[in-house]
Amino acid sequence: MWRYVSRACSPTFMRRNLNSVVAVVDFCSAVSVSALISASGVVKGMEQKIYRPPPQVRGMTCLDREAFTQTITVPALRVPTGVLNKVVKSLKKSTIQRPGLPRVIHDKEECSDFRLVLLDPHKVTSAASFSEDEAEALRSFDVPEELQNYELQLTYHNLKTEEVLEAVLPQGQDVTSAFSRVGHIAHMNLREHQLPYKSLIGQVIIDKNPGITCVVNKTNIIDSTYRNFKMEMLAGEENMVAKVKENGVSYEFDFSRVYWNPRLSTEHQRVVELVKRGDAVFDVFAGVGPFAIPAARLGANVVANDLNPESHRWLQHNCKLNKVENKVRTFNLDGRAFIQGPLKQELPALLKGKMRVHIVMNLPALALEFLDAFRGLLHESPSDGTLPTVYCYCFSKDENPETDVVKRASHSLGFPLEGRSSVHFVRNVAPNKDMLCVRFSLPTEVVFSGDHGQTDSSSEPAPKRQKCEEAADSASYIHSSVSEG
Repeated sequence: MWRYVSRACSPTFMRRNLNSVVAVVDFCSAVSVSALISASGVVKGMEQKIYRPPPQVRGMTCLDREAFTQTITVPALRVPTGVLNKVVKSLKKSTIQRPGLPRVIHDKEECSDFRLVLLDPHKVTSAASFSEDEAEALRSFDVPEELQNYELQLTYHNLKTEEVLEAVLPQGQDVTSAFSRVGHIAHMNLREHQLPYKSLIGQVIIDKNPGITCVVNKTNIIDSTYRNFKMEMLAGEENMVAKVKENGVSYEFDFSRVYWNPRLSTEHQRVVELVKRGDAVFDVFAGVGPFAIPAARLGANVVANDLNPESHRWLQHNCKLNKVENKVRTFNLDGRAFIQGPLKQELPALLKGKMRVHIVMNLPALALEFLDAFRGLLHESPSDGTLPTVYCYCFSKDENPETDVVKRASHSLGFPLEGRSSVHFVRNVAPNKDMLCVRFSLPTEVVFSGDHGQTDSSSEPAPKRQKCEEAADSASYIHSSVSEG
């Protein structure tokens, strides 16, 4: 009878039968309600204690893998080999689940007819810990619910990334194991208190993530006009040429010299899916081609531009890599010069041919300020054709970000876009800072007007604004652990 009482008081039973807890407590007067309700918390604490690395690794700055080795005691079940696979399958929720640790080992008695099934010590502490289904399965296989202790060696390789770092870094301080993956490169955003441990952190990331061979940390300052940030090597090989695949398209680039955000793949795909075969696409800030190349693969005629010579070089390389070099013409110009140069020259013929035209402006820190380049763009070439659709990316820290970005776009364009535009939320890049996309058709009142004036949208010089905004952006997108996808 006490066996069933013990089972009823077990954490497994309670989690599934909370409504029966009161009845159980009436029978087991020695057990308090508070102790029963907190049983799951005790189990969680037990897990942390059992798998906690030795205390002497605290403060380690140079990785010593051997220092993490320790011996722990885990419960084991002696099982005949004839029913071994069936038992393991029935107990799959209770067997030990640690990187590199076996679930089944030879019996110490070296009997070929039996094996030991190792159980998770934070889930199974006694025979009463088995669920009803598990206990029934063991009875059907004639396996006694008799546990024995087994001493198991736990090494560095059996620990998870966060467990290693939590054991090493000072207690009470934030521990991060998050990174942004770009091919073989792990890109981290370490905080000040983590910097003394940066080399160790980098090596742990490599050890625990197959395929990662290089770990870098961004520095705080972006000091160029090309959106590439300075970074330092933390561990691994110093090879910055990454190979990535996004939405079925292959890209190669020097990650240290161009801008690439792996969290924008969903947004790239969203916009590209709006493009149809035969459409024309002008990509003003093309980078290495995440909008331009997929659009070309769909049959669009693409003209792509980027001011960064390295981005332009890798854009051309990726066009060849994806066999669309004949569908994409590339330029290495300032965005304003591109709009008032190649785009202006080609737009009249496209409008006359009734071709749909898309203009992508993905430079969220500054793109809104380039909208004034469309003022009077075709004042010498009037047309009744359908004017291009613009996709302009921007940041907002306003309480009403959609209203804010439309207002700013209207100011730069010199024409009210309220009621004539739509705003798509892309992602949150930092607390109280969103990335959005304003979509609108270029107004005839803007494109064919005689106004060529530029908008002085800020008293700050443009390079300074760019550095401040993009430094914040690059920091925030790397720190985020769940990617925009």
